[in-house]
Amino acid sequence: MNIALKQYPQVPADFLSLLVCWLLLLAFGLVMVSSASVALNGDYASKHLVFLVLSVLAFSVTFILPMSVWNKLYLVGLLGALAFALVVLLPGVGHTVNGATRWLQISGFTLQASEVAKFGLMIYLAGYLHRYGEQLSAEPVKVFVPLGMIVSVCALIVIEPDLGSAVVIVAASIALLFIAGAQLRYFLLLLIAASGALALLIWVEPYRMERLLAFIDPWAKPYDGGYQLVQALIAFGRGELFGLGLGEGVQKLYYLPEAHNDFIFAVIAEELGAVGALTLVAVYSVFIVKIFAVARAQVEQDALFSGYCCYFIGLIFAFQLLINLGVNTGTLPTKGLTLPFISYGGNSLIISSAMFGFVLRCAYPREVRGG
Repeated sequence: MNIALKQYPQVPADFLSLLVCWLLLLAFGLVMVSSASVALNGDYASKHLVFLVLSVLAFSVTFILPMSVWNKLYLVGLLGALAFALVVLLPGVGHTVNGATRWLQISGFTLQASEVAKFGLMIYLAGYLHRYGEQLSAEPVKVFVPLGMIVSVCALIVIEPDLGSAVVIVAASIALLFIAGAQLRYFLLLLIAASGALALLIWVEPYRMERLLAFIDPWAKPYDGGYQLVQALIAFGRGELFGLGLGEGVQKLYYLPEAHNDFIFAVIAEELGAVGALTLVAVYSVFIVKIFAVARAQVEQDALFSGYCCYFIGLIFAFQLLINLGVNTGTLPTKGLTLPFISYGGNSLIISSAMFGFVLRCAYPREVRGG
């Protein structure tokens, strides 16, 4: 008697490679946070492990829920982004650390406004472009509607102040508008306007100007404005080709500030050398390229909301990677910005994993995930 076996669709290579890259980045991040925070007060490794569990839960939610549900909530995404960016600035509400009011504290846990705004704007932009993307080239006003929303949210983020996150969000958003069909002349106009606004924001704030001057010649003020960059460069120099060995780094011992967070790449270079640092960059690059491949496939299948979400996510990860590496290596001015999945920080880890859940759902066979 012949028994017909049910045929299950084959899992695509992009799905498996994305999943492997993500798990490798999470595991490597846990190891490096444990190493980079060894001299700090508090058990950062255990806290990071808790954040990892929460990030997997966040990933599970976005992976399980159909994309159509998120598409219907695109205006809610915008309202959520605006609400969080605004509420942290209200007196007595926002949580202030080192002069910056970027967090909302809830029962001992803090939510960073820029991370929530990043997620909310992704939902809004993908939903808006899904509905009006075909009109972008014919009706320029359709470009300025989402642009106004982006500027409103990012202006609030800059006030906190958190210029680095605002720059990443604006850059990813403008690039997404161009991918969706905005004419090149408007894209260049937006780029010029954004560059002018960035220059003005640096000019009006003395500490930003000091960072820029320290970036130009960090050795002129090695114990003042150029301190972090000098210590990061020393870490790169000490690591040479193969590094000092995992856990053997010296710069994390109170020499390099934020060694477990913004400057964790310098610790990686010191302990694992150029080989380890470049291997991480290679894995991250494959990860981002695969995300863009999924995005392109979704757009080609006319799943525009899914495709635009994936493009935005790939752009966010790409810009954060470039800026973080640039800051650590001295090719960009010092700015606090995490390296997703690697740096210590619950908000970044959880939101980044939630965003990745969208990508992996889109990479899964449609007949299995249910559309």
